[in-house]
Amino acid sequence: MAEPDTFRFRDVVVAAFAPTVVNGIGHAAIMPVLALVARDLGATVGEAAFVVALLGVGSLLTSLPAGALVARVGERRALAGAGVVDAAAMVLAAMSTSLAMLAVAVLLSGASWSVFLLARQGFLIVVTPLHLRARAMSALGGSHRVGAFVGPTLGAFLLGGTGSLRSVFWLAAAMALLSTVIILAVRDLTGGVPRARSGRTGSPPVPMPTLRGVLSEHRRVLVTVGSAVVVIGMARSLRATVLPLWADHVGISAEATSLVFGLSALVEITLVYPAGWTMDRLGRTVVAVPVVGLIGLGVALLPLAQGLPVFAALAVLMAVGNGMGSGIVMTLGADTAPVSGRAQYLGGWRLAGDVGTTAGPLLVTVLAAVVPLAAACVATGAVCLGGTLWVRHQVGRAEQRRRAGEAGLRAAGSAS
Repeated sequence: MAEPDTFRFRDVVVAAFAPTVVNGIGHAAIMPVLALVARDLGATVGEAAFVVALLGVGSLLTSLPAGALVARVGERRALAGAGVVDAAAMVLAAMSTSLAMLAVAVLLSGASWSVFLLARQGFLIVVTPLHLRARAMSALGGSHRVGAFVGPTLGAFLLGGTGSLRSVFWLAAAMALLSTVIILAVRDLTGGVPRARSGRTGSPPVPMPTLRGVLSEHRRVLVTVGSAVVVIGMARSLRATVLPLWADHVGISAEATSLVFGLSALVEITLVYPAGWTMDRLGRTVVAVPVVGLIGLGVALLPLAQGLPVFAALAVLMAVGNGMGSGIVMTLGADTAPVSGRAQYLGGWRLAGDVGTTAGPLLVTVLAAVVPLAAACVATGAVCLGGTLWVRHQVGRAEQRRRAGEAGLRAAGSAS
């Protein structure tokens, strides 16, 4: 970990944040149109929501393997490989002639994104001092949001210029490859590929912790605090599912929907630094609760949006909640991650988030199959609003443990 007096964000900005911005542009560009492409291929509303959910499913299925992969091959190789796989997935999506082809492409993209984000998070945990941790994680979350602003905006121009929904998939493929080029071009700040740690002179190396062993040792935290992360992930994933579907339901164009997504991302970008500062100074709970509460409220009120102005206003309301929680999941993961077996642990942590990310669209899928879309929005929004109580309880307990641990470290430092 970097010493507090020597760490400078500008020393790591390109290595840590530039690839995330670039890759995020591609991912964000496809979100407003993914459900619409599925609909063009003959999907029902429920099936279109399921296709969107496959992004989370792909990430979910690879969360644990991603942790083991990063621990074994190192951040740079894992990131470069993820970029190449993501580019191939986007090409497949652009050329898809059936719903099954599109579904496979989305699944692969979700898997590559899981590896990408986990490796970025592990890097920042290593290089950032404790008192700046939340701001670093918030900045990483902010780099996603820069991509989330630029991506839909570029996508709207592409849609207007080409008239083809598939054009955004080609943009996403290009961005994935560009992120790989950046990763390979910058100096590796992580020290290369992890190896088995050497013991004292003449002693055998200490073996790398196993995935099963790390998850078993820390299962209590992964189940308790991880359950709050499930709720946060579910709330966030609802936006990407219900907003495009509702826009299509009330006749808002794909170009307008993309611009609303871009506006929402711009709002979130303005909240990145306040979110990190608030977490570092006032704690994690004060930002975790609004993420779930404001998104839940926005989703529950979505049936009131019969035109673009109210639709945009509710999208911005959800963006405020999501923006204030910039980096909250990664910060909680960094707070609870062990030094030994960090990558494996973060794989388990991502699994918790991915369960939530997958659960949101799947819940919409199930409800949309049996009730009107408006009722599905109200029901899922109500679930989120109820979930704020659980998030407050679990994150609050984790906050108490973190502060007690930091106080102990300060006391030990003073004694020495």
